[in-house]
Amino acid sequence: ATLPLSRLYRAADLLLQHREKIETTLFAQIESLFNLDASVTLYDLTNTYFEGAAAGNAQAARGRSKEKRSDCPLVTLGLVCDGSGFIRRSRVFAGNAVECRTLEAMLNGLNTPAGAMVIMDAGIATQANIDWLIENKYRYLVVRRGGVRQFDATQSVATLTAGGEIVKLQKTTSADGKEVELYCHSTGRQAKEVAMVERFCKRFEAGLQKLADGLTSARGEKDADKLLQRIGQLKAKSHGISQHYTITLETKKTDVPDVPGTPAAPATPATPELTLRWTKQYVQGTMASHPGVYCLRTNLLDWDAQKLWQTYSTLTDVESVFRSFKGELGLRPVFHQNENRADGHLFITVLAYQCVQVIRKTLKAHGINDSWTSLRNTLSVQQRITASMQRSDGRTIHIRKATKPEPALTRIYNALGISAAPGGTKKLVV
Repeated sequence: ATLPLSRLYRAADLLLQHREKIETTLFAQIESLFNLDASVTLYDLTNTYFEGAAAGNAQAARGRSKEKRSDCPLVTLGLVCDGSGFIRRSRVFAGNAVECRTLEAMLNGLNTPAGAMVIMDAGIATQANIDWLIENKYRYLVVRRGGVRQFDATQSVATLTAGGEIVKLQKTTSADGKEVELYCHSTGRQAKEVAMVERFCKRFEAGLQKLADGLTSARGEKDADKLLQRIGQLKAKSHGISQHYTITLETKKTDVPDVPGTPAAPATPATPELTLRWTKQYVQGTMASHPGVYCLRTNLLDWDAQKLWQTYSTLTDVESVFRSFKGELGLRPVFHQNENRADGHLFITVLAYQCVQVIRKTLKAHGINDSWTSLRNTLSVQQRITASMQRSDGRTIHIRKATKPEPALTRIYNALGISAAPGGTKKLVV
């Protein structure tokens, strides 16, 4: 029978009342089960959108949606994870929460071990947050915000990603000796950024050409001040690509020529003629001049380049958490219209993920690295069926048992220590 939704909602209400204790106890059990290293802390945020106005939820607010659903109210979920991707603590923020202002609130009160390393992406790694981490004796490994890109291949070492891609690493030390900068060059990232630059340039130049064509058309804009305003609007929408262009709007005067044998025309002012020109030259130290390069910064002065990069790459575990939330565990969208029920929906998703991660961590130790979607597809093949047969005495015998598992399913059962014939065999004579 289908579980009534009202019972599920009441269960979520009870779980939410004990959220902190459940998360603390559950992670302690997982930490003991898998002997996790508590010295690495991963922090990231995501958001999901509501169906409906969510007028009863004070945290529902419009903001920058990571699913491109800024037309809907949003709510933000922040996660603190360990290096293996297990969730230590979760918290719900308003949909318009500023990422960089949430770090202190999340790490305070978590009893994070002294000297623990915090790994986070550029959206949260503001200088204020870095200063706070230093003040509170944390180690950190983060993506640098802004700055000039550089890369010297002759001073780099190469490492391999899990997917077999080569990443080159150049390690430098800051002038004051307190921080290391690790410049990383990825061929996959380079191809992506080159395509982005080409697309933005093409779009920007198309806008400029449209303005230039308007100077020679009957209905085009020919007022210099308005043209400069439109050029400014193009720059604002150019994703920063306009910095590589030098744009000039030239004005020259043309006089009406005299025609021999005709009376002199009354004096008239010369007609201004505008010409729009531009040249492109990539600014050094930018994505256009150094595609595929990004920089990590850390106060871990004694780690080598490969160890730093491999440690930072664990942040992808948090990203895989969010992908699992949204693609496999039904985090989005949120249909609940009041705050308590919406928080309960997100918390059940967090608990479901912990269960999924325990299964996947156990399977990974046996060489099974499938996604949860792939595992569900494999598990769905086995069915439990009932065979009915007529006996000689007129009664009917019903035998219920599971079908024989496929080899891939048997391997999963063996890794988890589960019987390949779940439910056993049941007989009923009627």
